[in-house]
Amino acid sequence: MSASQFSLLFLSALGLGTLLHLWLQWRQIGHVRAHRAAVPAEFAESIPLESHQRSADYTLAQSRFTQVETVFEALLLLVFTQAGIINWLDQASHGYFSSPIAAGLALIVGFALLNALLTLPFSVYSTFSIEARFGFNNITPRLFVLDLIKSTALAACIGLPLIALILWLMEKMGDNWWLWVWLTWVGFSVFLMLVFPTWIAPLFNKFSPLEDQALKTSIENLLVRCGFKSSGVFVMDGSKRSNHGNAYFTGLGQSKRIVFFDTLLKQLSEAEILAVLAHELGHFRHRHVLKRLAWTFAIMLGLLWLLGQLMHQPWFYQGLGVAHGSTAMALLLFFLVLPVFTFIFAPLGSWLSRRQEFEADAYAAKQACASDLISALVKLYRDNASTLTPDPLFSMYYYTHPPATIRIAALKSLG
Repeated sequence: MSASQFSLLFLSALGLGTLLHLWLQWRQIGHVRAHRAAVPAEFAESIPLESHQRSADYTLAQSRFTQVETVFEALLLLVFTQAGIINWLDQASHGYFSSPIAAGLALIVGFALLNALLTLPFSVYSTFSIEARFGFNNITPRLFVLDLIKSTALAACIGLPLIALILWLMEKMGDNWWLWVWLTWVGFSVFLMLVFPTWIAPLFNKFSPLEDQALKTSIENLLVRCGFKSSGVFVMDGSKRSNHGNAYFTGLGQSKRIVFFDTLLKQLSEAEILAVLAHELGHFRHRHVLKRLAWTFAIMLGLLWLLGQLMHQPWFYQGLGVAHGSTAMALLLFFLVLPVFTFIFAPLGSWLSRRQEFEADAYAAKQACASDLISALVKLYRDNASTLTPDPLFSMYYYTHPPATIRIAALKSLG
């Protein structure tokens, strides 16, 4: 393949992908707007029209914002590649550092900082305009900046040594470097999952043991029935940033924790909380986390092997606006343009995720009560302003959870 052919292939994939995303958002906007005037019959008794219209307006605002963001990201990718910005960063890095690893590290860090700076206004607008307009944002500008500083420092402390090690392996381990990099990445991922609950998450949020003894006892009884062992049940101060409610498991092995947002505990009754927890335990029982990890590790192994084949091809670099290749440049370009060529597989990942959600719901219906999970979901749809009327094609492509009407209908059939 020549550089011009690969460049044409890249531009075609980027254009088609961008148009597809914009078209799907356009369908979502039209569908939600068309059903804004009336609450779906399944929810007419539980969700007021005012709440339904608020959810519709929230979805419309997010979709329009995403359309702008999609176009900007596509243009930014063109500027980085075809306009030669990454090539300029590469030349500047090699001008300052003689060591290939140091120059490669400087290239990746320079790109990451520039990209973060250019996309920061979108995060600011989403947080302080859209989220604030619909009553979800609680984060102050000061806390927003502190989070940004903490996350940047954390990324530097963890990411820089990891990237340096990966570049060293790519330089020193010959043709099978991709296998060594994969093993390193797998080990790092598992380590990060082990230390995240106790070392990383507390840097951003406060985690307190659940104080409601009656609820705690009910939760412990449910955990025993389901054969789940954890290092504790904690409440996270999610309300200091957002009014959205959530619950999740985190960690691996003995470090597993159950975490409830404080906003969720205020929204739901005890029976509903147990039903939501039973759903999360369904993911544990069906080994969904382990299956996702296995799939992720397998896909990454294949991608690193593919990178090992591409990094020796001059057309790969030249087709993306780069004069000369290097290990760092190959790594950066590959993962930068990978989404351009893999967007067609997104519906498959969404379908697999929705399938697992149905399995977890079925498990929850056995361990708790389907009606309690239904009422909990209805409250979460209402309070989180989740649209009840998404476009079918849009939800098929993007949704990792089943649409509200389909999910509730499935739960009722289990009741």
